[in-house]
Amino acid sequence: MEFTAIDYSIFALLLVLSSAIGLFYALSGDRQRTVQEFLLANRTMSFLPVALSLLATFQSAVAILGVPAEIYRFGTQYWFLGCSYLLGLLIPAHIFIPVFYRLRITSTYEYLELRFNKTVRILGTVTFIFQMVIYMGVVLYAPALALNAVTGFDLWSAVLTMGLVCTLYTTLGGLKAVIWTDVFQTLVMLAGQLAVIVVGAQRVGGMAHVWRLAQQEGRISGIE
Repeated sequence: MEFTAIDYSIFALLLVLSSAIGLFYALSGDRQRTVQEFLLANRTMSFLPVALSLLATFQSAVAILGVPAEIYRFGTQYWFLGCSYLLGLLIPAHIFIPVFYRLRITSTYEYLELRFNKTVRILGTVTFIFQMVIYMGVVLYAPALALNAVTGFDLWSAVLTMGLVCTLYTTLGGLKAVIWTDVFQTLVMLAGQLAVIVVGAQRVGGMAHVWRLAQQEGRISGIE
């Protein structure tokens, strides 16, 4: 399967709109001249775009490409990972986040300094930066690899293009641009996933047939 003119148009539009969102917020409001505006969006964002932005953060290219492959290869045992999210999300949401919110701090690293000392804050920051440098390398490489497979587009040119666009809208528009770009990209991802499910199921013969095939091949697994 290869990209058509429509596919190229959608891909280009995605990059252009992402950059345009950053440019819009760079030229509107306080124009990202304060820390509150740039890093905290003036604390004025409503819950829905923030929630969708967090969803986009969890749904990286690694998850989009890797999880379906994992389940196709080894079965639905992977679903039980979702059980850990109940605790992993509820505990921070009800215990940690309210503390950070009441303190009105910019980052969790500020809290480390308040609670312990500056050395702990620096160690936490350096550890996070080290982790994110490795993680972002994988997250950029995965979609570039997929793009290269279907378009023949140079692998490192794809990495550079996506990296530059993300850097551009983040640097220009601050957190507001990041949140609204995430909202836009989340809707695109969900539409794409829904299209794959609907079209794929139709071509195979319906969801019931998909489930029956998965059972026959031993892909529907319980607690093992």
